[in-house]
Amino acid sequence: MTILITGGAGFIGHTLTRQLLIQGHTLLLVDNFNHSYDPTVKWQHIQDLWHLPNWSLYQGDIRDSEFLNQIFRTHSVDGVIHLAGLAGVRPSLQDPAAYFDHNVNGTAVLLDAMRIAGVKRLVFASSSSVYGIRAGGTLRETDSAEGSVSPYASSKRAAEQLCLHHHHLHGLNVFCLRLFTVYGPQQRPDMAIARFIYQLYNNQTISLFGDGQSQRDYTYVDDIVAGISRAIERVKGYEIINLGSANPVTLLELIALLENQTKRRVPIEWLTEQPGDVPYTHAAIEKASWLLGYRPATDLKEGLRKMVSSYQQHPANGITTSL
Repeated sequence: MTILITGGAGFIGHTLTRQLLIQGHTLLLVDNFNHSYDPTVKWQHIQDLWHLPNWSLYQGDIRDSEFLNQIFRTHSVDGVIHLAGLAGVRPSLQDPAAYFDHNVNGTAVLLDAMRIAGVKRLVFASSSSVYGIRAGGTLRETDSAEGSVSPYASSKRAAEQLCLHHHHLHGLNVFCLRLFTVYGPQQRPDMAIARFIYQLYNNQTISLFGDGQSQRDYTYVDDIVAGISRAIERVKGYEIINLGSANPVTLLELIALLENQTKRRVPIEWLTEQPGDVPYTHAAIEKASWLLGYRPATDLKEGLRKMVSSYQQHPANGITTSL
């Protein structure tokens, strides 16, 4: 297929690009290289892809309808994987309007460009944060997602609804994938694990929020990419699908694993819980298994080993730039 990937220069985007090119697809990458984190990190991702054939890069903003329409007029696109948008719960508290502009308005403009071009396949990267605050149990796609506690989560939920509207009104086939805390080599430098690794290797105090008992369903990027690549091949109708590891760990367990992997320990500064954060995520992945053949293959210990090894080999490649 010829597939357009928005946010194609990002952490997940460039990892997915490599995998889809290996599978023989032709890819059109769209990214605006904004300053939500240092754009040189994204340019490094693009540099890493130069030697591979059958892809093109378009630098621009998905909120620009003429920019998107021109791409769709130039290429016969079979499907779109929509990863672009502003990410992060805490930054969304400071500028909620920007998050709704990028994540909701940007999605609306993209959907309309797809409608005009007659493109009927979409995979949208949503977030586990839409489930809001839960005390325990697995999070299932049938659970309510109306209790979002951050502008970021609300913007992702609103984008899911826009996708549903285009399915009903225009026959768009859409899989909305709710991603659970994606990590791996070249993770976004503002994310927790990348930041912790940098702090451990540079003897900096680690700041932790709450009491360390919050739990996250950390999911290795290669498993997420496998789920996305199968989704664009199989998308039909409208579905919401969790992609996670189904194996949550506490923040303290995560730090202990990182200390073991790095053979380093630094002081911890304990801070009060942050508004907008959710204390618990645990993905139910039966639906992903059924629809996508999704089976996460990398446990947290092995994923962290790979991430630490990558940092040791390239300590300035994407982690240090924002710290």
